Amino acid sequence: MARNTPIMCYRNIGISAHIDAGKTTTTERILFYTGVNHKIGEVHDGAATMDWMAQEQERGITITSAATTAFWSGMAKQFSSHRINIIDTPGHVDFTIEVERSMRVLDGAVMIYCAVGGVQPQSETVWRQANKYIVPRIAFINKMDRMGANFLKVVNQIKVRLSANPVPIQLAIGAEETFIGVIDLVKMKAIHWNDTDQGVTFTYETIPLDMKELAEEWHQKLLESAAEASEELMDKYLSGQKLTEKEIKDALRQRVLNNEVIPVTCGSAFKNKGVQAMLDAVIEYLPAPTNVPAIKGVLDDGRNTAVARYSDDNEPFSALAFKIATDPFVGNLTFFRVYSGVVRSGDTVMNPVKLQRERLGRIVQMHANKREEVKEVYAGDIAAAIGLKDVTTGDTLCDVNNVIILERMEFPDPVISVAVEPKTKADQEKMGIALGRLAKEDPSFRVWTDEESSQTIIAGMGELHLEILVDRMKREFNVSANIGKPQVAYRETICQTVTDIESKYIKQSGGRGQFAHIVIDMGPLEKGGLGYEFVNDIVGGSIPKEFIPAVDKGIQEQLKSGPLAGYPVVNIKVRLHYGSYHDVDSSELAFKLAASLAFKSAFNQAKPVLLEPVMRVEVETPIEYMGDVIGDLNRRRGLIEGMEDTNTGKTIRAQVPLSVMFGYATDLRSQTQGRASYSMEFLKYSEAPNYVAQAVIEARGK
Repeated sequence: MARNTPIMCYRNIGISAHIDAGKTTTTERILFYTGVNHKIGEVHDGAATMDWMAQEQERGITITSAATTAFWSGMAKQFSSHRINIIDTPGHVDFTIEVERSMRVLDGAVMIYCAVGGVQPQSETVWRQANKYIVPRIAFINKMDRMGANFLKVVNQIKVRLSANPVPIQLAIGAEETFIGVIDLVKMKAIHWNDTDQGVTFTYETIPLDMKELAEEWHQKLLESAAEASEELMDKYLSGQKLTEKEIKDALRQRVLNNEVIPVTCGSAFKNKGVQAMLDAVIEYLPAPTNVPAIKGVLDDGRNTAVARYSDDNEPFSALAFKIATDPFVGNLTFFRVYSGVVRSGDTVMNPVKLQRERLGRIVQMHANKREEVKEVYAGDIAAAIGLKDVTTGDTLCDVNNVIILERMEFPDPVISVAVEPKTKADQEKMGIALGRLAKEDPSFRVWTDEESSQTIIAGMGELHLEILVDRMKREFNVSANIGKPQVAYRETICQTVTDIESKYIKQSGGRGQFAHIVIDMGPLEKGGLGYEFVNDIVGGSIPKEFIPAVDKGIQEQLKSGPLAGYPVVNIKVRLHYGSYHDVDSSELAFKLAASLAFKSAFNQAKPVLLEPVMRVEVETPIEYMGDVIGDLNRRRGLIEGMEDTNTGKTIRAQVPLSVMFGYATDLRSQTQGRASYSMEFLKYSEAPNYVAQAVIEARGK
């Protein structure tokens, strides 16, 4: 069976935004206009197609990235049919991991901004993730019908706050209740969508007289941006020759693919205006799989030879599993993006990360939570496999005869943990199964048993993250659990370098003894960060090669639980440069034990400190409560970074330690009579003040 849609007509896109920018409503309109839905589902009545989990429909926020496929031929049917694979991503910072993993497998993104709220905290987080994976993007400024909507103000915010180069390809005609359509700055015509058929049809009209001058000004800016694509085009523009519509669009497309400009569109998804033209922009400006650089990986040849796989059906099959979900009817669903080749249901594929072969049972393409079974998928496709047993998020799937390991995804460590206990004996076993399955789905969620208390500990990216996972345990697995008090994920490190720390482990009292002698230097990493580096500088064989890994292992085991308060140790560089051994009594165990003794001695001499997670906090408050909010943040050891005016008051940006932010939502509500809102995301680890560190160390009983 040949592919139905040429790969040049594929668009793999993500739809990302700050919470409440109208992202799910926009996606619903896309599904309506592309014919996937025959009825529009609204978020406020819990009927939105992409928000398919019970909690999503209750809370009106998107938690998981639902994937769906739609086909579009243009507002005026001016294109051949294009296949658009859409990943809808959550806008709440506790679910940033979902955005991160979808960015990894996308070719382009649509960034949605609220015409009133503009560029908000999560907008910046998502922007950084798109930058990390070099994702070309366009912007859609939504909610133009709302009180306080201002298109050009938001364009300026994209430029200033995101250090981006926005290029409006439309202007809004009117705003708030007078918003009636848009001006197409390429064609220089007004577009009016028909209210009687929910915007399915439209008409081109002349630009309103009172907007002609503004439209001409922005048309010239658009032409300048397009002309910068090549010298040839710039010469033509400067010599006063008219650029054709095709030249403008081709030039802008090239600059979008190079990540140089962001075409900006606008509309009101709720009022059925603008989403249609934004879909046209997806086809005109965002890349096909063949327009983005080939995926890189390493061969399984013992030498980790770097290799690329191109978006071509004739290349060997390679894919990346980017999400695991549990479906109530079919069990495990593994979402994967095919980068090269073709794979059919029933094929055996290799998981080189786990060194396991797996049989692809059924392959389905998803429309939110509905499934359509397909026999095969091709380069550029996004699909889900049923029945893969040991695949986890970030694993590669590939042809068994052409093994490649694709670049893995990076996931942040959790910053908050709580103890969970099953309410009844019957819940005990079910809880283990439920937590195991949830951890497999979500790489930023961890589960372990505390050795001292024997309690089950769960850890995640924020209070809401853990709250929803506990809620899912109850709904999907029928497990009721008691939740403990949130705990902060502190870290330990050192501030100075110590040299020539000597350690001996000797037990020689008749018979086979133990002997190991090492000398190390230890200090912070030159580049900083949260990592660990081991340097072997042994010369002349003073310690035999076979014992060196044991020294490294002995130190790594100590990193799991630091001497200060038992928290993981980070930002450490160890240099092994001298030692001695005994022909008979030396062993791996002896060197491992000598290393752990050396580490403890070095750590205690190297000015150890406790690190605490610091969060980036943004509070939006009416101006009359600003003093109270700032005073409260200062009391919480917050560092105020700055303030900005908004349409409804002030936005306060601050860095605040996580340990003092538990219950902040309730406190903020009572301070501002429920009129302020805030968002919070992990920023960095910083040294905790001495009095905080002492209290933490005492509480840990060290």
